Amino acid sequence: MARLEDIPLGERKMMEELDCSGFEDRRPWVTGKPLNERRVALISTAALNLRSDAVFQRNATDFRVIPGNVDPGDVVMSHVSVNFDRTGFQQDLNVCFPLQRLHELADEGVIGSVSNFHFSVSGAPHPSDLEDSARAIAQTMKADAVDTVLLVPI
Repeated sequence: MARLEDIPLGERKMMEELDCSGFEDRRPWVTGKPLNERRVALISTAALNLRSDAVFQRNATDFRVIPGNVDPGDVVMSHVSVNFDRTGFQQDLNVCFPLQRLHELADEGVIGSVSNFHFSVSGAPHPSDLEDSARAIAQTMKADAVDTVLLVPI
């Protein structure tokens, strides 16, 4: 990972001014059913897409759907950040999109099942600019009976 002082001025300024709000109360908002009964989906901010999909453009606010049965070799990264190290992703998709690990957990009975659809967005835009995509993603997950989401911020 690059040091802040090594990042080009425009990128550095954006990172220094980024609003990183948090939550004071870290208790869960809702209680859920046991993990071994949950249907789990992934959302990654690594700007992942299928080889056949359009790549993410700078500050993209759209999303890509990654099927639950995808071949890891069919997933590519179109993340545009100059300070992003892709070597981990190139060696193992699970570094930024642990879909194979989810399938293993389902096979072992740790989680109930793996969603048919998973999602990727670009981590570049401000989260508030992703509201339309978040609503569309939530609608798809609801139709697929997803009740647990693993967010993988990159």
